[in-house]
Amino acid sequence: MLATGQNAPLFSLPTDQGTFNLAEHHGKNVIIFFFPKADTSGCTREAVAFSELKAEYEAANSLVIGISKDTPEKQAKFRAKHNLSCLLGADFNTDVCEQFGVWVEKSMYGRTYMGIQRATFIINADGKIGQVWPKVKVAGHAEDVLDHLRAGG
Repeated sequence: MLATGQNAPLFSLPTDQGTFNLAEHHGKNVIIFFFPKADTSGCTREAVAFSELKAEYEAANSLVIGISKDTPEKQAKFRAKHNLSCLLGADFNTDVCEQFGVWVEKSMYGRTYMGIQRATFIINADGKIGQVWPKVKVAGHAEDVLDHLRAGG
C-alpha cells in the first residue's frame, strides 16, 4: 500500500460522468476512497457521508472520488439511487487499485478471494500522498478526513 510522502501514481479512469484524470487536478487536494462494491450497505453509508460533505470539501480546496471495481453503468445507478454528489470511478480492471495497493487477498467464511480493501488516501495539491487510512471503519470517517484537511493535513 502506498504510504504518506510518496508520489501518487498519475492515473486516468472512467467514471459515471466521463473520465477522471488525476493530473488535471494538480493544485487541489484529491481524496480517494476505495470501496469494495457499489450499493452495499457499508459502501453506501460511506459514499453518502462523503457526498453530504461535498461543500465543506470544496471549501477546503478538495475533490472527492470513490473508486470501486464496478462499471460506470453500475456507478451511475448507485449515484442515482442514493443521490450521491462525489465522483465515482470505475476501476473494473483493478489497475488503480493495484497501484495504490488496495487490491488484496480477502477471506470470508473460509473462502479466500481478491477484493478491494476499504482505504482512503489524501493526495495533496503537490501530488504526494498526504495521509492514508488503510482499514477504514465507515462511521464518522468522512468527517475525520475533513477534520484532518482542516487541521492542515
